[in-house]
Amino acid sequence: MRLTDRLGTTLRGLACGVAAAAMLITASSAPAGAQEPIKIGFGMALTGPLAANGKSALLGMKIWEDDVNAKGGLIGRKVQLVYYDDQSTPSKVPPLYAKLLDVDKVDIIVSGYATNMIAPAMPVAMRRNKVFPALFGTGVNSEFKYDKYFAMIPTGPAPKPAFTKPFFDAAMAQSPKPETISLAAADAEFGRNVCEGARDNAKAAGLKIVYDKTYPPPTTDFAPIIRAIQATNPDIAVFCSYPLDSVGLIRSINEIGFKAKVVGGAMVGIQATAIKQQLGPMLNGISNYETWVPAKTMEYPGVNEFLAKYQARAGAEGVDPLGYYLGTWGYAYAQLVGLAIEGAKSVDDAKLAEYFRKTTFKTIMGDVAFGPDGEWTESRFIAVQYHGIKGNDLEQFKGMKVQTILTPKKFETGKMIYPYDKAK
Repeated sequence: MRLTDRLGTTLRGLACGVAAAAMLITASSAPAGAQEPIKIGFGMALTGPLAANGKSALLGMKIWEDDVNAKGGLIGRKVQLVYYDDQSTPSKVPPLYAKLLDVDKVDIIVSGYATNMIAPAMPVAMRRNKVFPALFGTGVNSEFKYDKYFAMIPTGPAPKPAFTKPFFDAAMAQSPKPETISLAAADAEFGRNVCEGARDNAKAAGLKIVYDKTYPPPTTDFAPIIRAIQATNPDIAVFCSYPLDSVGLIRSINEIGFKAKVVGGAMVGIQATAIKQQLGPMLNGISNYETWVPAKTMEYPGVNEFLAKYQARAGAEGVDPLGYYLGTWGYAYAQLVGLAIEGAKSVDDAKLAEYFRKTTFKTIMGDVAFGPDGEWTESRFIAVQYHGIKGNDLEQFKGMKVQTILTPKKFETGKMIYPYDKAK
């Protein structure tokens, strides 16, 4: 080979080497975040009294994560849920969110489940100027008035009274019309907020309030409370309670032979299948709020497909076997966040907040749109009554066999059994 040929070959080799090195340098200097997942951080009640609902919500969110990543993720990036157990304890929440932001460096924070867990996270979100979607918080933003808060709960623009409004509508449609009411609430964020709304509904209905007291959250013996209420002989008895309280109250109601004409209202927990099974026939006659049940009137696109996935995984995950309550809402909650990221084409908090404010989101729980305070523009709460429950078998709680939607009219599936003890 001639010298000039050898030189040309060498130069061409050097040129290829330089080009390859340049490509390697370019690739290694590309922003790492372009390939990193979008991290969504939150606390969730995985132990403690809120765990039954928290774990069900988490499974719904994990199914959404799997669905989204199977389709390639969002805005060119996979999605990763980063979460910790808040132990159903409000004091655990602020440091948990500080860790998510400062150590885990999550892109977005969302709340865990329930009012009492959301309120202590709000100051953290506000200090960091983070958009903050929240799962089932009742009237939380009425105090904070934060413009980047968005509540995933179908209470609507007036969340405190909306929680029990369908219950009151059903009760006041009965004959003879009720005249008196008792109000009992847990002395915590949720109980106080919802009872305030129930008080307003009672006054608007012209009811005389004959009992209106709170009880300490650690209460375990509810018999004295039920006896004190019974002594006032109310036509309607409203309870604004969290899961363990709801179980204790219903047990005492049955043991004492409570005789109000309409009983229930805002008892959290009895929507969960495990608690339904635990209480069994003691639930008969109770009228209470629900947010979604598997009635034809509430069969939104995609919900049945989700439930098939959820119920196939529920046993192995050790969660609510049906997923009607927080399973569905957990998925729709994460779905809402994903739709916002896709729509805003960003994880920037200001851009996300702007998109949340202006958009109607299509979720498996129906259409969702937010008003100026971050609450839904319309209420979609319902009142149901439980009846005909026999034993503790799971099968009876599938579908609508042992529950009736009482109000509002567009979702109604039947009429109230009145008075309450006729359904016992």
